[in-house]
Order: sequence, then C-alpha cells, then structure tokens
Amino acid sequence: MNAVTTFLHHRLGPALSALSENRYLSAIRAGMVSVVPLTIIGGLFMIVSYLPVPGWEARVAAYLPLLQIPVTATFGLLGVFVCFTIGYDLGKRLKQEAIVSATMATLIFLFIQIQPKDQTLAMDGLGSKGLFTAILIALITVRVQKFFNDTNTVIRLPASVPAVVYESFLSLSPMIFLVVLFWVIRFGLGVEINDLLQSVFKPLVFALNTLPGMLVYAFLVTLLWSVGINGDNALDAIVAPIFLQFLTANVAATLQGGPLPYVTANGFFTTFVNVGGTGATIALALVLWSSREPGFRKVSRVSLPTQIFQINEPIFFGLPIVLNPIFMVPYILNALLLTACSYVLIDLGVIHKPFVNVPWTTPPIIGHYLVTGGDWRAAVWGAASILLAMAVYYPFAKAAERQRLNPVAAQR
Repeated sequence: MNAVTTFLHHRLGPALSALSENRYLSAIRAGMVSVVPLTIIGGLFMIVSYLPVPGWEARVAAYLPLLQIPVTATFGLLGVFVCFTIGYDLGKRLKQEAIVSATMATLIFLFIQIQPKDQTLAMDGLGSKGLFTAILIALITVRVQKFFNDTNTVIRLPASVPAVVYESFLSLSPMIFLVVLFWVIRFGLGVEINDLLQSVFKPLVFALNTLPGMLVYAFLVTLLWSVGINGDNALDAIVAPIFLQFLTANVAATLQGGPLPYVTANGFFTTFVNVGGTGATIALALVLWSSREPGFRKVSRVSLPTQIFQINEPIFFGLPIVLNPIFMVPYILNALLLTACSYVLIDLGVIHKPFVNVPWTTPPIIGHYLVTGGDWRAAVWGAASILLAMAVYYPFAKAAERQRLNPVAAQR
C-alpha cells in the first residue's frame, strides 16, 4: 500500500496536478462554473412549474407557457453563454483583451449556427447540443487572436485614438480570418460542426450515463483527492459539459411531459455521491463525534458545520484522509457504493431522475429533495446514504483511533 501511495504522490500526482492547472482546461472549468447561476434560475422556475403538490398542475396550467420562458432563456441558450464565458476567461489567461476575446468567440459560434436555407439560427445548436462546439470555438478564437497579436498581424491605429476604437481595430484581422475560415468549413464544405463534435464525444457521453462509467469516474475523483489533488476540479473540464447536456435533456423532457432520459444528469454526483463532501465524509465526522481520541473528536466537531454545506477540506486535511491508507480505503469505497446504489435506485424508478440544478453547497437531504423536483423518496435515500456511509467508515475509524491511542500495540 505504501508503494502505491508513493507512486501516486510522487509520480502520478504531479502529472495530474499539472494537467488540472492547464490554462485551457482551467478556462473551460471557469466558463462552465460561470453558467451555473443561469441553470439555477431556470431550475427555480422548473420547481415552481412542477411542484409535487396535489392539484398544482391544474392551478398553473394557464401560466405554464410564461413560467417556461426563463427556462428557455437559460437552458436554451447555454451554448452561447458558455462560449462567451470561456472566451473571456481564456482571453484573460492569455493576456488578451478579454471582452474582445469573448465577443469574437460568441460571434463565430452564432455564425456557424445560421441555417443556409432560411438564414435563421438553429435554436437547438444554441443550447446543450452546441456545448462542445461552444468550447472548441472559444479555444480556437482566443488562440487565433493571440497568434495575430504576437506576430503583429493586426491593424494598429495611432495611440491618440480612443482605447475602445484602438482595441476594436486590433481584433479586425483575426476576426476576418476566423469568419472566412468557418464560412468555408461550415457553409463552403457543408460540415455540420455540432453533429461532428457530438459524434466524436459520443463514447464518453455514453459511458458517463452508465453505471460502469460512473464507477470509473467516482474512483478517479476520490483517488485524486486521496493524493491531495482536487479530483472534482481536475475532471470537471471534461465531464461538466456532458452532465450539463444530460440535465438540459431532462429539463426538455420534463417540459414536454415525456420520460427523462438520463440518470446521471448534473446533480447526480454532487448530490447523491458527494454527500456532505466528496467521499461522504460527513458520515466520518458523525462517527468520530464522540471519539476517544481528542484530536479526532476536535477535528470532527470543527468540520461538521462546513460539511453540512458540502465543504469537507477541514476533515480531509485535518485527520488527515489524504495519503492515509486507513481512511483512503473507506473514502473511495463510499463513493463507489453510493454511486452504485443511487444509480440503481434512480434507474429502477424508485427515485426521480435529476432535472433541477441546485448549488453544490446545498445540504444533503435538502439537496436530494430539490434536485429531483421534490421527490420525498430521494430525501429519505439522502438520510439513508449518510447512515450507510457511517457503517462503512466505522471499523476503519475505530482502527485509526486504536492506532492513535496505542501506537505501540497497533504496530504488533
């Protein structure tokens, strides 16, 4: 176990840490986080539209079209917002004029969504279907902008002109190049960029809506955390667009009154698996609340209030769990167990599929209830999840406690 821990910490850890800090992946992650408030707003209107109260559906039937407008304005335009926010963030990271970067990226994204026949925008491409396109366009646009500026292939006006005019002309050369490039690709060659990218990422999209795929994801997230790397952040740039696509599809299905297609929509992992923090560490805090070991007891009581809001760094680094074989095993095991049990319960229809986006800091049980649109069975499972995780942590916590209290005997 020590050899594995050493390998993860000294070899694999630094490589994965560098990858997670890559400025392009960081820009994608920041851009995806920036649109979360929009999905929460849309989710609030979804809750109001479909409250699980007897007779509520009949009461709001006349107002349903009005209530669905904010949903369409948020979920229906996610691709636009993602493109803008990623372009802006990457522009800042590459030391470009960020607002120009974001504007150029959004222009190109909207440009390739135009339908040649009637010159209208393809609305489905502006939403979740265009997320991968939005990400790619933002990265390419800012990279081209930087290339033109670095090679001085730009139009520079005298310094005496207003700054806004000066910057607008700086962007003219790369903008012309990008418009011509994507005009040729999209309309000259007839490449359906949205469909092409969807097909490229189809294997990953498929895997993340299956139990084996989610188990692998849960294992990687907790394994990275176990060596001190924020596993959620490290993988978020890759999985966030996919989980957001799933959520948007579930929202669309709810609006149309059809069955929801995705079990692992955005909110599944953060709510059903990360109960009180990644690895369900709120359960460990409860197990150690009355520990005979003073250090464990103090860390548990100090960290519990933060874990109610899904923040578990105090207990994670305080015990610690990181690079600690005794706690690493149940930490990873709980993530796998809760992933499997939650997936099966949702897939069998015992619990409603997620279709409302809630802040990741929403307390357990409440989050379970809200993310499923008010399914009381999800709240019950949230409470049961904590008890289940406590049962997994208990023997390991007692072993760690005995080791602390009597280290000589523990070594025999």
